[in-house]
Amino acid sequence: MTGNCGRRRAWFCGLLAACLPAIGGTACAADYDLKPNIEYAAPGGTKLLLDAYVPKAAGPFPAVLVVHGGAWRMGSKTQLAHIARRLAGHGYAAFAINYRLAPKHKFPAQVEDCRAAVRWIADHAKEYKADASRLGAFGYSAGGHLVAMLAAQGVEHEAGGKKRTVRLKAVAAGGAPCDFRAIPEDTKALAFWLGGTRGQKPEPYAAASPAAFVTAESSPVFFFHGEADRVVRPALARAMYDALRRAKVETTFHQVPRAGHLLAAMNRLALTEAVQFLDKHLKGSPEPTSKNKRGASQQVPPA
Repeated sequence: MTGNCGRRRAWFCGLLAACLPAIGGTACAADYDLKPNIEYAAPGGTKLLLDAYVPKAAGPFPAVLVVHGGAWRMGSKTQLAHIARRLAGHGYAAFAINYRLAPKHKFPAQVEDCRAAVRWIADHAKEYKADASRLGAFGYSAGGHLVAMLAAQGVEHEAGGKKRTVRLKAVAAGGAPCDFRAIPEDTKALAFWLGGTRGQKPEPYAAASPAAFVTAESSPVFFFHGEADRVVRPALARAMYDALRRAKVETTFHQVPRAGHLLAAMNRLALTEAVQFLDKHLKGSPEPTSKNKRGASQQVPPA
């Protein structure tokens, strides 16, 4: 992400939180139960909470981890509550999380927290009518980066004395910066999160780049991004999209014409196609790919 001042970030995130609930209508509260403020981890004594949105029908339902944005330094689980509500109304058990924030908590704390949330969902799936074998994720901006990290690397999990790698079935990542390896060595924009400039500390810049970790086992990813995004340049997401294509992993890049970071997050077509992508991989529903004047999607099937 580029180096906006703290005041501008606060204004932007506040506006984003205010505008996003209007996207795509509302889900009927009768369709789901909200179970708020559940502790899913406590690294170093910091309690991390999630809100579970559980459909009232019998289930089990595919599960989606919902991860907010805010430049890794602000925001909360309520920021994408509208997405969690829509997913719950659409037949998903949705889990919107808080995570540790920079600059107090630097990388990789935020990724570790998302991995802890995946483990928690897997361990508590039955309690929340979730199917741990059908687990996906949705994130925007910094949250898009974090779910892209999960998609690239998977999550190491130990249960019943056995270790395994949990692989998400699908991920939707909007406005996501996915490659920091070519950021100018002297820029201080991400020093608050990565501990210094890239010239000073190249290792965390590489380690925080999901594009660097793509393999044939990575999860399918739906990217959506504003063509005119100057907060997160589209090239930072396309780097991972291209890596997934080279690895023969199914991926889609939906570009929102003329939209910046905020407008892309509010684009109805992009959000609709994101949910359709999740449906395809978590429910087995067909995924139409549309091309029209409002947006363009590129889809690459697996080999």
